[in-house]
Amino acid sequence: MTSQRLILRAALPTLIVGTLATITGFISSGTKGLIAGVFGTLLVVAFFSIGQLALDKVIRTNPGIATSMALLLYLIKVAVLFVLLLIFKDTEAFDTKVFAATIVSCTVVWLVAETWAFATAKVLYVEPGSGPDIRPIDTSEPKDL
Repeated sequence: MTSQRLILRAALPTLIVGTLATITGFISSGTKGLIAGVFGTLLVVAFFSIGQLALDKVIRTNPGIATSMALLLYLIKVAVLFVLLLIFKDTEAFDTKVFAATIVSCTVVWLVAETWAFATAKVLYVEPGSGPDIRPIDTSEPKDL
């Protein structure tokens, strides 16, 4: 599965949930809720998309550290999102509760959709033609020497 296809499969449900969170935020908090929902949704989609593209580059260059890099990137994304929540906790520009709820809900949906996309993908574990050249054994009758 290509990285772009994986991002698309994870981003679509995330954008749908983000849209629902934005509408809910607009209904509950007006324009500030709308801004918070849009900002939170775009932030999650951007962070996780960039992380997936970075992981794809690592996998292509050094597949041996792919799992370690995936965990590191995930921790960095969650830490940065947490720091942003702390930075914007007292802002008056948008509703912080809608912002936090949007980020959490979009993050959960992204992770579930990404996991589903990985689980349903048909990934080749061995590239055809990359192994040693194996010739079939000759099973015909032995020839006289």
